Amino acid sequence: MPAIGFGTSSLSGNTAEIVAAALQAGYRHIDTAWKYGSERAVGQALRASQVPRGEVFLTTKVSHEYLRADDFARSVDESLKNLAVDYVDLLLVHWPNEAIPLAETMGALAMSKRRGLARHIGVANFNTSLLDHASQHCPEPLAVLQAEYHPYLDQTKLLAACRRHELIFTAFCPLARGRMFNDPVLGAIARRRGRTIAQIALRWLLQQNVAAIPRSSNPQRIAENIDIFDFALTDHEMKQISALKKSDGRIANPAGRVSGWD
Repeated sequence: MPAIGFGTSSLSGNTAEIVAAALQAGYRHIDTAWKYGSERAVGQALRASQVPRGEVFLTTKVSHEYLRADDFARSVDESLKNLAVDYVDLLLVHWPNEAIPLAETMGALAMSKRRGLARHIGVANFNTSLLDHASQHCPEPLAVLQAEYHPYLDQTKLLAACRRHELIFTAFCPLARGRMFNDPVLGAIARRRGRTIAQIALRWLLQQNVAAIPRSSNPQRIAENIDIFDFALTDHEMKQISALKKSDGRIANPAGRVSGWD
């Protein structure tokens, strides 16, 4: 799975054109979801780009409303139809749902892999306890946990859980939706390095062996965000950035969307 992907949640503008620009800039990992409403546009961009299907790592997600087995299968089929592909490279449960038995959901997720509709499977927005239970209940091995992670949010415990379960951690909101672009610490490191603050934040994730799916509608920013493989942060810089964590640093929250989960 490419370490830097392109996120498609709430893009402003023509999503198909934006995703096509990302593919042209060299992205080969595209992240979408049924809930985003971007699957059709992603499929259009893939076809228009003429990049071979086998070269693109494609992720989509099943929303929390559809985690019962029958609903889950129908949702996967709809997503594949929207994307106009035969399979996705990664299929995730988008959010947990306490009203539906986790074992039923994990069984449906595993069945999608066994049917050849997903090469790999995983979960998103699961806390450490749920991740333990999901791994126990899933008949097929989970490969990825996707969750919010950026310099303002401490995810030490979740990172440790991923390593314990041998999962890839993929960070969404890796740029904190722009909230850190005026941060003096990140700004000083960026100026010293001749980089953007976004590049510094993404490199900080990369050096923790964390994948990231930044999003942007700006072609220049899209190109900059994937251009982070030719430099490294020092241990001191890594510690400076890690020290930016805040008690109220979380941006995405399932409260009001799925009740009862941390």
